[in-house]
Amino acid sequence: MTAEAVTDRPLRIALLTYKGNPFCGGQGVYVRHLSRELARLGHSVEVIGAQPYPVLDDLGEPEAPAQPADPDGLGTPPGALDGRPGAGAPGRLTLTELPSLDLYRQPDPFRTPKRDEYRDWIDLLEVATMWTGGFPEPLTFSLRARRHLAARRGEFDVIHDNQTLGYGLLGGVRALGAPLVTTIHHPITVDRRLELEAAAGWRQSASVRRWYGFTRMQRRVARRLPSVVTVSGSSRQEIADDLGVAHERIHVVPIGADTRLFAPDTAVPEVPGRIVTTSSADVPLKGLVFLIEALAKVRTERPDAHLVVVGKRPEEGPVAEAMQAHGLAGAVEFVKGISDAELAGLVRSAQVACVPSLYEGFSLPAAEAMATGTPLLATTGGAIPEVAGRDGETCLAVPPGDAGALAAGLVRLLRDEELRARLGAAGRRRVLERFTWQKAALRTVECYRAAMGEPSRRTSPAPVVRPPAEAVRVAADSR
Repeated sequence: MTAEAVTDRPLRIALLTYKGNPFCGGQGVYVRHLSRELARLGHSVEVIGAQPYPVLDDLGEPEAPAQPADPDGLGTPPGALDGRPGAGAPGRLTLTELPSLDLYRQPDPFRTPKRDEYRDWIDLLEVATMWTGGFPEPLTFSLRARRHLAARRGEFDVIHDNQTLGYGLLGGVRALGAPLVTTIHHPITVDRRLELEAAAGWRQSASVRRWYGFTRMQRRVARRLPSVVTVSGSSRQEIADDLGVAHERIHVVPIGADTRLFAPDTAVPEVPGRIVTTSSADVPLKGLVFLIEALAKVRTERPDAHLVVVGKRPEEGPVAEAMQAHGLAGAVEFVKGISDAELAGLVRSAQVACVPSLYEGFSLPAAEAMATGTPLLATTGGAIPEVAGRDGETCLAVPPGDAGALAAGLVRLLRDEELRARLGAAGRRRVLERFTWQKAALRTVECYRAAMGEPSRRTSPAPVVRPPAEAVRVAADSR
């Protein structure tokens, strides 16, 4: 077989995810879009996941090469990739359910299973860890995945783990039956650190430490992984610093926005004063409390300013307390469970999209907002500057954790229609050039082939994207 034939042959990919529902956070979004684009390239992708189960897209018919996919420069349409698998025909995309005990499901989280629900010792371990205040899912999913893969040895060319980092995935090809590539979006140790800093008293601090006990396992596992994919230069550095993974084993593959869905639409009217943000969880890392405080300042100058949060309304905690203290009950709306199309329409209707996070490993909400042409106000936390670009060129950038700076940026954008139009257009161009799911899939396949020892069209994996020095300094100061 020639090197070229080896390079271009379709792959059989097992994509593992212990928490895959795209409505539960970024990991589910990653699995949904990456799996679709890998299959559109002609590969066979089997997503293996636990509850909440992943939602997979219909591949649809590949577009004809003669029909441009996007008049403003999206690029080559799926199925029309000269010299690569899938030229003219998509691959396969399937879901295999690997059930846990689903101990955190609504409306009965932290439930105690009935006796007939227990199947084996892994189930007992899952419940025992929950009872002691820990989070068992990364470990128990990895053990179930190991058993499942061992029973299917030889069926996959490569195994791609989406940030499980559990002991069950150690052992290499001999244990799993195929080379392992692992995505680490960002180290969960960052979440742990920020929640400990925000903890009120020793009881809450102890609870946080128990819950994040699995990060000790993730550190040990990460150091032994042969190939790690991450989504930004900032995350690459965090993985090396926090988890002790050697730089040469970490490959940066930026993710993307669905630029066909998240696109400008002049038929959607702007709502005066509307600000949109995404906060899938009421945790300190998302910085929502600072945006609430900023909104209170903005409304002294712009009474029509209001915030729509894509996420669940918190009933208690810092965000709920801030809304009550500033009398913002009628100025903040929370929406949950909306479709991607509804989300795109909501973002288009806003005069400003805001990412107030203290830290992000990538920030998909920033990329999606920019793709719609909505002007972006974002902090410089973590990898956000790598996505959003330079202050004043493709976004307005402010330090993380600074409500005053957020307020000033919001007022400036709400006042200046010309600035909003310029930043919105520049942001759209930036996403089209750098951050699409098709590009992410192509570069991920290069990492697969490198792990398998096959030659690639590139001489090395995707280039490292390093964060601006100023972003690194601000992120360090914010810890």
